[in-house]
Amino acid sequence: MTDVTVAGALKTHSTPAAIAVILAGVTAALHIGKIPPAIPVLQQALGLTLVEAGFLLSMVQLAGMLLGVLLGVAVDGLGLRRSMLIGQLTLSAASLAGIWARAPADLLVLRAVEGLGFLLVVLAAPSLIRQLVPARQLPSFLGLWGAYMPAGAALALLCGPLFMAAWGWQAWWGLLGALSAAMALWLVLGVRNAGAALAAAAPAGPVAAASQGWGQRLRVTLASPGPWLVALAFAMYSSQWLAVIGFLPSVYAQAGVGAAAAGALTALVCAMNIIGNVVAGRLLLRGQAAQRLLFWGFGSMALTALLTFSPLLGEAPQLRYAAVLLFSAAGGMVPGTLFSLVVRLAPNAQTVSTTMGWVQQCSATGQFLGPPLVAWVAAQAGGWHATWVVTGAASAIGLWLASRLGARAAVAQQA
Repeated sequence: MTDVTVAGALKTHSTPAAIAVILAGVTAALHIGKIPPAIPVLQQALGLTLVEAGFLLSMVQLAGMLLGVLLGVAVDGLGLRRSMLIGQLTLSAASLAGIWARAPADLLVLRAVEGLGFLLVVLAAPSLIRQLVPARQLPSFLGLWGAYMPAGAALALLCGPLFMAAWGWQAWWGLLGALSAAMALWLVLGVRNAGAALAAAAPAGPVAAASQGWGQRLRVTLASPGPWLVALAFAMYSSQWLAVIGFLPSVYAQAGVGAAAAGALTALVCAMNIIGNVVAGRLLLRGQAAQRLLFWGFGSMALTALLTFSPLLGEAPQLRYAAVLLFSAAGGMVPGTLFSLVVRLAPNAQTVSTTMGWVQQCSATGQFLGPPLVAWVAAQAGGWHATWVVTGAASAIGLWLASRLGARAAVAQQA
């Protein structure tokens, strides 16, 4: 196939296919975000206790913390589009089955199944996007991909309470199950031709790389410094972002803000994260160094968390809210940049999903440990005013990791 034909195939097929992959991630994130606004409803309908609610919130992160890298290896062997299809169908089946849940234990089991489906979707997506778009467009699309989680969480926080108030939580579960089934169909119809065109256009890779077994892919990935640096940096980001976002409703409740208003305010903070992801993609496309974007992201998170939670702003709730909006928006540059580095610093093309699995595992660990640490500090300090100490420490480690990642990225770019 000539270069002109390849360029035409990419222009015709790759952008819609890559958009379908990104929207599949947003759909998967909706399943993650459906629990927080549903907890009060489930407490009334099923007698859900606070402990059981905590398990519902953390079950997905626990699965990622234990299985991330192993599922990444499985995705590399299973196939990217097939993995996303299985993941969406798994999410659909588990969510639809939730309609008939009669006890909290039923939802807990189904939540674990949803965690598996979620991982199958998000671990395959960056590598599939890499195959679907030309190299010059990859930073922009990976920046968009980095926004899948805040976009899904914001939509769930905004739409979930309204939908459940009108039709009940079972209808909300059913809607999301149907949405995942529709997304699976879109992946079947919309990604197939683009993948075939690129497969026909791509030069044949080394036979040895194609025949790597799962054990070899795992060893190669964990023996390389690049995946470790990206994964640890992601853990430093996710631990503080989820801790701040997760406790915002509690902070607002203590300030006397109503539940509906608190949900809307938190949803806007989540949505602001999308801006940072998109900006990172655009700046990377224009040649901005990844290290500089990570410095801006982690540095801004440290400063804005200080302004949000410390006594520096005094009794100025509007300024504090503006600071937390900037915390989320500027912080979005971190995942938008790190997703690009996953693709660049994976040991080879056959280990991108394995690398993404390791990143997901470390990110889930950060999300699992960050909120309890912030809660413990708040309990010891008698309020949220010391939260910036935890987030600042995570940002400081992130800045050090960014300096190391900059050197690795420069070496990879020259290779």
